[in-house]
Amino acid sequence: MKIRSCVGITKPSLLLVHSELPALTFHKTKLTWTSTLRFPSNYERTSGSVTRFHCNVAGRTGASTSVSSSSSKSNTVHLSRKQVKPSSLYSRPSLSNMKKERIANRAKVYEFLRVLGIIPDELDGLELPVTVEVMQERIDFLHNLGLTIEDINNYPLVLGCSVKKNMIPVLDYLGKLGVRKSTFTEFLRRYPQVLHASVVVDLAPVVKYLQGLDIKPNDIPRVLEKYPEVLGFKLEGTMSTSVAYLVGIGVSRREVGGVLTKYPEILGMRVGRVIKPFVEYLEGLGIPRLAIARLIEKRPHILGFGLEERVKPNLASLLEFNVRKASLPSIVAQYPEIIGIDLKPKLLGQRSLIQSIIDLEPEDFGTVVEKMPQIVSLSNTSMVKHADFLKGCGFSLQQRPLDDLVAFPAFFTYGLESTIKPRDKIVAKKGFKCSLSWLLNCSDEKFKDRLNYDTIEMEEMETMPSFDMNSLMEPRSDESDSDYEEDSDDEYA
Repeated sequence: MKIRSCVGITKPSLLLVHSELPALTFHKTKLTWTSTLRFPSNYERTSGSVTRFHCNVAGRTGASTSVSSSSSKSNTVHLSRKQVKPSSLYSRPSLSNMKKERIANRAKVYEFLRVLGIIPDELDGLELPVTVEVMQERIDFLHNLGLTIEDINNYPLVLGCSVKKNMIPVLDYLGKLGVRKSTFTEFLRRYPQVLHASVVVDLAPVVKYLQGLDIKPNDIPRVLEKYPEVLGFKLEGTMSTSVAYLVGIGVSRREVGGVLTKYPEILGMRVGRVIKPFVEYLEGLGIPRLAIARLIEKRPHILGFGLEERVKPNLASLLEFNVRKASLPSIVAQYPEIIGIDLKPKLLGQRSLIQSIIDLEPEDFGTVVEKMPQIVSLSNTSMVKHADFLKGCGFSLQQRPLDDLVAFPAFFTYGLESTIKPRDKIVAKKGFKCSLSWLLNCSDEKFKDRLNYDTIEMEEMETMPSFDMNSLMEPRSDESDSDYEEDSDDEYA
């Protein structure tokens, strides 16, 4: 039997009131409704009788019609509805309540952070754990990496990184590349933003790009340890333009990998603001552009010397200490570090030391620096020992004034026990009187040849030749210098 519901019953044939049927009661709704069943006009003749019954809805009376089949008169139609609790009509809390709950949970997390000493002021708007327990897990993980509360306060946004979704995948990737776990703490202190990165979208493309710059795979982790910030650079931005500029001024393409391995900070330097002004300033000083390119190949870290903050003031200091302006290009080319160190205190100290050794005129100190600019970084202890030897060990030149040091300040760089004393004994036996340059400025083989002389030629008594700028621009050998080696200035320590 099909029952259809409609607005009303047209032309009812027979209506019966059945007072014994249970009433439909709703506790919530206040509406009065009437359910009407419509049947075909001939239905009353073939299907039985139509029964109307009254339903009490919230105290109001409505009408309902029902059909009972003649074949099942013994069955009684029972209509009932379970009582519904008012709260079950809204199984979820309202948006207002949810918002209030989120605010309350965030307040608890903030209070927890404040107790630890973390200032949450910058975290507004950042998605954070909803419970103190999850936040505690993140902080514990960061502590295990060596980060302190101070480190977190320096970059509180790190608290928005999930341990499982962000931190662990990134650190696993860095470890697989070869970045040492012992460097993770400093790595994250310098570039905590890496924990927000996607391995596939952000990190892997940068590593691939570095390999394309001829940085050897084994050197990639060292590059990242030295300069983790490179992982945040755009591939076609600063990195590509800085490399292109260096190649343009004469840096050999095959040397680029070694240059970047030694000093990856170049990848973050803007050409127009940093590299180009530096190169043009040295070029204006009198150093040929190709010579500058060679200096960068050997000591690329000179590009990090601040032009206004360090380079220009240092060159001004050299002039102040009686170095001739014409000698500045040679000084920089011989010892590029001189434009990057805290120079003036060193000049004052070394001049005072040398004056205590010999009677030194102000202009003489300028000459010493011109001939050997490395003297500004020599160890005082070593210089005193060398000077004491000249004064008290019967040096063959004791009749000569000690200002021979002015002519050959490189004396301070030779080994006292390994070179100076043995050669002095040999020359003393021969009865030769020679300059420090003649004694030391030659190989062991050349020195033996000199001992066969009956007399010392005057031209060989001349001091060491001055620095030749053209030596920097000589054609390279077939061997590349791109293999990574740490430069050391220990001999000047």
